[in-house]
Amino acid sequence: MARVVIKEENPSIQRIENRCINCGTCLETCKSKNHLASDDCINCGQCILTCPVGVIVPKYDYKEVYANITDEESITVVSISPAVRVAIGDEFGFPPGEFLEKRLVGVLKALGFDYVFDTTFGADLTIMEEASELINRLKTKENIPMFTSCCPSWVLYMEKYHPENLNHLSTCKSPIGMQGAIIKSYLAKMKNLNPKDIVTVSLAPCVSKKAEIQKDENNDYVITTSELAMLIREHNIDFKEVKEQEFDTLLGKGSGAGVIFGTSGGVMEAALRTAYYLLNGKEAPEDFYQLESVRGAIPIKETEIDLGIQKIKVAVLYGIENVGKIYNSLKEYQFVEVMTCPNGCVGGAGQPILPVAKLQSQIAARSKSLYENDASLTTKSSYQNQEITKVYQEYLNEENRHILHTTYEDKSKNLKERV
Repeated sequence: MARVVIKEENPSIQRIENRCINCGTCLETCKSKNHLASDDCINCGQCILTCPVGVIVPKYDYKEVYANITDEESITVVSISPAVRVAIGDEFGFPPGEFLEKRLVGVLKALGFDYVFDTTFGADLTIMEEASELINRLKTKENIPMFTSCCPSWVLYMEKYHPENLNHLSTCKSPIGMQGAIIKSYLAKMKNLNPKDIVTVSLAPCVSKKAEIQKDENNDYVITTSELAMLIREHNIDFKEVKEQEFDTLLGKGSGAGVIFGTSGGVMEAALRTAYYLLNGKEAPEDFYQLESVRGAIPIKETEIDLGIQKIKVAVLYGIENVGKIYNSLKEYQFVEVMTCPNGCVGGAGQPILPVAKLQSQIAARSKSLYENDASLTTKSSYQNQEITKVYQEYLNEENRHILHTTYEDKSKNLKERV
């Protein structure tokens, strides 16, 4: 039976060879979800979630991370992605989707991290830059539609299969990319730290982030939700009894807009909240804070949004197979969000392994929890985050803002076949 090719140098996934039963489920998953070349991998890791015997796993980095924690010369900084805090409970008997942010901070402090930050701060930075970029493109009518760039598997897919349209990707780094850049520059300056001593760790629901950081000198490690559970168990920490704690304050918390990054439609909704404000100089209408037309588990969502001075057509997609279905018609939109995993990052391959029959309902519970947290916060838009305003005032001038942006390259020549 044919199976997915996993090369030794793959930074995201690995196979436990002596336990593989050669059932072919991994290849079936890859072909049905991605429709890629048979020898290709875009690091999404969805084969992890469907392997019936659990022999495809993340490329483990958590032991190296712990070695840095115990190294007295290293300053270890961990940042928590939104989707992790609503999934880690699956490993320790909590109800589906329970929001465990403060307990998670306490666990990471107990493990010995020097600083624990919220990646939604980086998400707010991403929105500030991305909303500004969208407005500029709408005004100049250049490189429209604009595609989101938060999902590294989606970006890699574009680099391999549609390099002729790379100029449509936002130049913004993902939230962990921006977070790492700020930690090793702004944080280092504020705390009088040597950036070379700082070890940055992103706690993510995604194995593709492990590939993303290979070209990013500001991010040292990515560990997944499932890896963190292994680390917790190996060090005999009682997750249910650990003391809840708050995030470290220098970078502050993110807004509700940053929280909903973890689910399909969240990036779109977050960006539109800030884009409306930047275009009109006033807060967006109430329905922008519960934008049902871009929410939910439907894999292809499309709608028209009134931004005050103009209306735009937007699309929200998850799953590369769904991108393929409407790729040629994407030019009809002005702004497009794409995530590779089911319902976005909440369905990432680095999340706890569950029975396939329970996966869909569990992912839905995680999304619901993120939206509920957003609704409970007073700061719902990225531009309202005072810590974001502060970092722009104190550090992110025109000379420094380049650290928040990236470039892309044509990788189609790496394919043996095109599909």
